[in-house]
Amino acid sequence: MKFDYYLFDFDGTIAETGEGIRRSVAYALERLGRPVPGEDVLNRFIGPPLHDSFVELCGFDDEGAEHAIEVYRSRYIGTGLYEASIYPGIAQLLRALHEGGAYVALASAKPEMMVERLTKHFGIDRYIDAISGTTLGRHSADKRDLLLAALPEGADPARACMAGDRSFDIEAGKALGMTAVGTDYGYSIEGELAGAGADLVFDTVSEMTDWMLEGERPRGLFITMEGSDGCGKSTQIARLKDWLTRRGYETVLTREPGGCPISERIREVILSLDSKGMSAECEALLYAASRVEHVREVIEPAIKCGKIVICDRFLDSSIAYQAYGRELGEDFIRQINAAAAERVRPDVTILLEVDRERARARMAKGAPLDRLEMEKEDFFERVRRGYEAVKAQSPGRVFAIDAGRTIDEVFEDVKSVVDRSL
Repeated sequence: MKFDYYLFDFDGTIAETGEGIRRSVAYALERLGRPVPGEDVLNRFIGPPLHDSFVELCGFDDEGAEHAIEVYRSRYIGTGLYEASIYPGIAQLLRALHEGGAYVALASAKPEMMVERLTKHFGIDRYIDAISGTTLGRHSADKRDLLLAALPEGADPARACMAGDRSFDIEAGKALGMTAVGTDYGYSIEGELAGAGADLVFDTVSEMTDWMLEGERPRGLFITMEGSDGCGKSTQIARLKDWLTRRGYETVLTREPGGCPISERIREVILSLDSKGMSAECEALLYAASRVEHVREVIEPAIKCGKIVICDRFLDSSIAYQAYGRELGEDFIRQINAAAAERVRPDVTILLEVDRERARARMAKGAPLDRLEMEKEDFFERVRRGYEAVKAQSPGRVFAIDAGRTIDEVFEDVKSVVDRSL
């Protein structure tokens, strides 16, 4: 690691919190009969202490600013606080620093309890050693004091790196002898960070990650979603991607067959009604050919650079549908898929289970059926037995979830499985 201690500002560096702050400031000003400024002014509320901003930007006196803060928080604490997301890639960076043995802390002019609440809400608290913030009743805070409070006792500031998106972040870090880097993807104005003396300024989280980790990205996570047609995979995958992205993870959403240009062309051949009569062996070989290209072009590169790959079906589908459904046997399917399966293996597989009657009802409401979806019931019974075999063979990887419940109930279980994997 370049440094022993890594300190981050929160708003505009770790989290994109602007929407909730802007809306809550506007709410307070409207309630108090004050004009609401444009977004350029509202953005200046992000980062500094609220009291100072209401005084400097809106002309309140000290008493009026405190009243404005009370009105602001009447909306922000219950609603605005969660109108936020962690910048994609931040979770992987914090995880890598933490697992690499570095001390990781947050220093924010935001009330400490709010920062704690948000880090827990987004699941990054597991990577944070300390949080330094203000109290709800405190008018303002010197960023230098916050940075010092975030460090462990006896720590040498010269061995610390501070990252922030505003000039006062940079100036405070430099005043303490820290390396201070700017996050221009946050809420700074043009030239602000360089003008404050930032040692480096990063336009993206990815650039900052490469610099802090010296190009050594940790391995990502490979998640696959399985189940018979009509189990609700597409809905759960879309929700999972959104949930992970809001929690600060870079995600890649892909599917099989398909996922890259050549594999998508193979998908058209496999699923087209024009391919009716295709032999079982040809079908299985086409799936294997699509998979090896997909792994080489999409899955493996994404995992190597630390991203989370969410794949709609993988090898387990071929076991269920071709080994069992087509009765080709597991040995044959595993042999023809070895070129892909030996390169990457899923870290966690979520198997959505639903009875055939419910699955058929769902499929009837969707798009026209493809060639495989039109198979007879005895085929899908064999597929079900195939997934039972997959589940039995890999109990530590495959997690079965009852998909016959509501979308929200199923997603709670999906989140739980993935959260444990993280």
